[in-house]
Amino acid sequence: MVHLVPDCLVPYLLIGCSSAEYPDRVSMMEGRLQLQENEITLLKSSLADALRRLQLTPLGQDHGLDRVPLALTSDIQSLSLEDALPKGISLTEGSRAKLHCIQGLEEEDEEVEKEKDLSRASFVEEPIHPTTIRSLQREDLQDPNGSTESLSSARQTPISGSPVPPKDLSPSPRSQSIKMFIRGRPITMYVPSNIQNYDDLRMEPPVEKLELDWVYGYRGRDCRANLYLLASGEAVYFIACVVVLYHINNRTQRHYSKHTDCVRCLTIHPDKVRVASGQTAGVDKDGKPLQPYVHIWDSSTLITLQQIGLGTFERGVGSVAFSFDSGAFLCVIDDSNEHMLSVWDCAKGTKHAEVKSTNEAVFTVEFNPNDSTNIITCGKSHVYFWTLSAGSLTKKQGIFGKYKKPKFIQCFVFSLTGDVLTGDSEGNILTWGKSPGDTFQIMRQTRAHDGSVFTLCMLQGGALLSGGGKDRKIIRWSADLAPERECEIPEKFGAVRCIADVDGEEVLVGTTRNAILRGTFSDGFVAIVQGHVDEMWGLATHPSQDVFLTCGHDRQVCVWNTEEHKLDWCTTLEYGLCADFCPNGAVVSVGLSTGRWLVLDLQTKDVVSDYTDGNEQLSVMRYSPDGSFLAVGSHDNFIYIYNVTESGRRYSRYGKCNGHSSFITHLDWSKDGKYIMSNSGDYEILYWDIAGGCKLLRNRYESKDREWASYTCVLGFHVMGVWLEGSDGTDINALCRSHNERMVAVADDFCKVHLFQYPCPKPKAPNHSYEGHGSHVTNVRFTHCDSHVLSMGGKDTCILQWRVKRGGTGDSGRDRLHSSSSTSTSSPEP
Repeated sequence: MVHLVPDCLVPYLLIGCSSAEYPDRVSMMEGRLQLQENEITLLKSSLADALRRLQLTPLGQDHGLDRVPLALTSDIQSLSLEDALPKGISLTEGSRAKLHCIQGLEEEDEEVEKEKDLSRASFVEEPIHPTTIRSLQREDLQDPNGSTESLSSARQTPISGSPVPPKDLSPSPRSQSIKMFIRGRPITMYVPSNIQNYDDLRMEPPVEKLELDWVYGYRGRDCRANLYLLASGEAVYFIACVVVLYHINNRTQRHYSKHTDCVRCLTIHPDKVRVASGQTAGVDKDGKPLQPYVHIWDSSTLITLQQIGLGTFERGVGSVAFSFDSGAFLCVIDDSNEHMLSVWDCAKGTKHAEVKSTNEAVFTVEFNPNDSTNIITCGKSHVYFWTLSAGSLTKKQGIFGKYKKPKFIQCFVFSLTGDVLTGDSEGNILTWGKSPGDTFQIMRQTRAHDGSVFTLCMLQGGALLSGGGKDRKIIRWSADLAPERECEIPEKFGAVRCIADVDGEEVLVGTTRNAILRGTFSDGFVAIVQGHVDEMWGLATHPSQDVFLTCGHDRQVCVWNTEEHKLDWCTTLEYGLCADFCPNGAVVSVGLSTGRWLVLDLQTKDVVSDYTDGNEQLSVMRYSPDGSFLAVGSHDNFIYIYNVTESGRRYSRYGKCNGHSSFITHLDWSKDGKYIMSNSGDYEILYWDIAGGCKLLRNRYESKDREWASYTCVLGFHVMGVWLEGSDGTDINALCRSHNERMVAVADDFCKVHLFQYPCPKPKAPNHSYEGHGSHVTNVRFTHCDSHVLSMGGKDTCILQWRVKRGGTGDSGRDRLHSSSSTSTSSPEP
């Protein structure tokens, strides 16, 4: 077939001649012309067939064609309808208007181009407009006998270069479309053909629910004194909004999860059972501030006993301490500018005393174990000794005298003799005592570490442990501060942040790289808790094993075991932002922030392939269902397609999907591995024919019944109900459909994980919502057997593993989407 190039395209072709992309431009132009010719041919044939049916009855008689207002239909301006009429028949204006109402005959290309223009004019940085979903649009055609006809079957794009003869029109359900508006951007979503009554579909929450099963990580990078051992043999610590109780021998976890924002501090009662934990302030999804407070709770039952200071503290709670006289009082320092110091009656929950502390940073507070009227605080360049009397607090500043005043006093403990021992940023342990003038002065200075002394831990026999920052050493000192033993923790775990005594010989060590170590001076230390130390985005689950992979801004690629709740192995790369396992489970691809992507062998941990696509960050990696293709979505607006051979160890470029006007955010393969659905940063949904040469499917209507091997795209008909009213388009970071297609797990920007039924195509779909993260949830995935959901926080560096609790014995999710009409099918997906 010879293609004639219009005169208006000649200048563009001539310009393209001077570039190296001339063959690609010509090929792309020919493809578009061929597609338009085919669509025009099909359109004319369809119109002629429709008009032949209209000849059966006078045009003035009503057969239901006037039921759809013209305002709800697309205008057709580029074609002359007379060209499609049989000889001898002319059109009146009325009949022309009625023909415009036929579903499937609207100009899909015009709609795509209009949306393209909108997408080019919109950027993520623009002001946010609320998300709205417009009412259902119906475009019907009925024959003289009253049956509804759809011309969608005549709109199929031909595979070969020759036109395809139009198919006979047969009665079919009414075709429907919905427009969803995000930030003023219209997104058209076509209702699958097996849904006849969209308006009557009933949405229900899933019968399954989630239960927090395991928490990976520990907050050691920026918190102090947050690791203790309970009488039950459990280590208690926190990360994100969860306080974790980890039994160090049984390797089990329990969780206190009543906090509404990130936990910042922790202390235990003298009875070793009760716990006090304080949180930071936050905001809810509507921007309303969430006030900080302290929870006092029972570690054996996880029941909250008291809420302290709700509406009193500013910004957050920085430090807490129980008094040693049966824990009757709780001392709290908040994060306000003045670092308010307050003392509370634990039994009554009332404030006993309050005073401004200092404008400088305060790191920790403690009651004197021998006298609960004495309180000590330390922080930037200060040690304060407070006296509580008759409901008021007075302070005296520690005098450094002839000793150099350190920049920070990091920590302190009380010796058995009643002296106060402080560790500072100069690496010294200072011994403080009360002078005859009723002042507190330095009695002795002991050189301890090269760099800061981050923590001190007093043992039962009077010995002292000190933990260093720069030198990563743990030193055991005798009661008179003579060094006895020392060891150094591995560099990969960072500096010593906190030490908890287990039995006088064994200790727990919290580190600045969010790990908890267990060990002795003789046998060394092993990690019992590990986690990331910076924002995470990449998450992938193994196709057949209880294994998942995470990566993020800390340059770590970590492989975890969900059954044993441990880190299997870890390697250091660049910033990892996305990943996907090959369907055979032997290798995993990891996309980096530089446009580079690597393929790792899970057994040897070696890099078996290394490629680069563009110079911008990669946002999504996705293998086709049979593993023969890999799609790489980039921030340069392209999707790169690779052929995969040798069990995922060799890759060759197959093609490139060019059509998005913003960066790629999500993509999924069809079940037959021939097509891709993709989302972009300007809220665009596009479909691609990969088998046909990575071509953009301009008629999105044809993809409405396509089945998808996975569903991670946040925009699509089947997941439209996950968007809350007033969302701005960036509120949902990720979602994942379960493998049994019953559920959709959603990660949002408001620290929550949601569980919806699948499909959920109607607005305001009911769901189960779960808290635990203290930052935006960046990603979420089901494990291979749908037994667990994994969610990943951004800044909270926390990975939460949720157990899926089965509810009821109903049929699959396809049978749980009901319609009140007996003629409609139960699911929007064929």
